[in-house]
Amino acid sequence: MKTRRHARGFSLIEVLIAIAIVLAIGGLVAINLLPEKDQADRNIQQIQFDQLDRALKGFKLDLARWPSEEEGLDVLLRKDALEDEAEQAKWEGPYLEDPVVEDAWGTAIVYRYPSEIREGDYYDLISYGPDREEGGDDDITNHDRKMNSDGELREEFEDLGSLDDSAGP
Repeated sequence: MKTRRHARGFSLIEVLIAIAIVLAIGGLVAINLLPEKDQADRNIQQIQFDQLDRALKGFKLDLARWPSEEEGLDVLLRKDALEDEAEQAKWEGPYLEDPVVEDAWGTAIVYRYPSEIREGDYYDLISYGPDREEGGDDDITNHDRKMNSDGELREEFEDLGSLDDSAGP
């Protein structure tokens, strides 16, 4: 009579080795994707700045001025954020469909007028970036695409003045 052999399962060591291999591969994939996620977040932030730039330009067309720092970005959404009734009558907003108050990392977007980065009639939109702290190399502004690697305004943007509308006023 033939005896049946029982099907043998995996030993504990074999299962642990398989888990270790899967975790190692997962770790390598995650490490390689982290820079891609960081760049994607930076791109999302620039898109948010583009939306705010368009909204701020709409506000300026209607009221012939940029919002003050005290008014902030709230005036892009609410007429009652303006104190002057004559200006409330000129307000044609809302200039944004959705409030954009936080950057891609969950930190409040900073609005400054007048600009502390560029000379002239400009404003600053600032994200403190992944470290969520002011200063440092990871801060992102609405002027970044116009700057060279030394942080100076690229030549093609120097004489555009207020006609320059690709990343800020």
